[in-house]
Amino acid sequence: MSPKRRPRRAASKPSQTSSPDGAVRLQKALSAAGIASRRKAEVLIQQGRVLVNGERASLGMKVLPSDAILVDSHPVMRDVAQVSYALYKPVGVLSSVGDDRGRPTVMELVPPTKGLHPVGRLDLDSAGLLIMTNDGDLTMRLSHPRYQHEKTYRVTCRQGRVPVGVLRQLERGIELDDGPANAKHARPTSKGCVLVLTEGRNRQVRRMMAALGFDVTELLRTHIDKLALGNLRPGECRELTQADFIKLGYNK
Repeated sequence: MSPKRRPRRAASKPSQTSSPDGAVRLQKALSAAGIASRRKAEVLIQQGRVLVNGERASLGMKVLPSDAILVDSHPVMRDVAQVSYALYKPVGVLSSVGDDRGRPTVMELVPPTKGLHPVGRLDLDSAGLLIMTNDGDLTMRLSHPRYQHEKTYRVTCRQGRVPVGVLRQLERGIELDDGPANAKHARPTSKGCVLVLTEGRNRQVRRMMAALGFDVTELLRTHIDKLALGNLRPGECRELTQADFIKLGYNK
């Protein structure tokens, strides 16, 4: 007597975010086009700022590649591939997509790509690692405070080496005009110190050092999480690899 055959397992269900005809959820399409992260795209939809084929969009709807999407009356270009770069921002270049005073911006240092923008910023007088992307989800991941991304800065001070007591004070925290601030880690160097921060308020490192009587003459961001500036020279960029995304804690 032949053994009974085990019943075959049912095939797994297909993904609910896409279908054979190319339909995807609207918030995913907006994120892929570099408009916003999926979460922010949901807000845009709920606010009634998104139209699909002339009709007001609804949360959870799917769109086809042939559908016309408008956000705030502007057409969404959906045939642009997502791309991300690590850029060595030089001193004197704005971390902005444009400037009404005609000053140089980081957009002049990367290949022209629809939706490309800097994630966060480095002030005009600072240099170092900056992420450029048109991936809305990556932007959200690196910008949202809850992820506590570490940013490492090499600080050069006019006074030279920063005493250990001052570094411990930076780790404990000091009061700035926009609230308390602290370094997650701080260690001395021959010309100043290295600070690791998990937030990025405007000119925060310079203001923290000034509050303790130290004048910053040079500021270089060397790392974002485990992603390092590496061999890039000022003004150079390179496209991020899958290994780079892992170093940023981003599952692409």
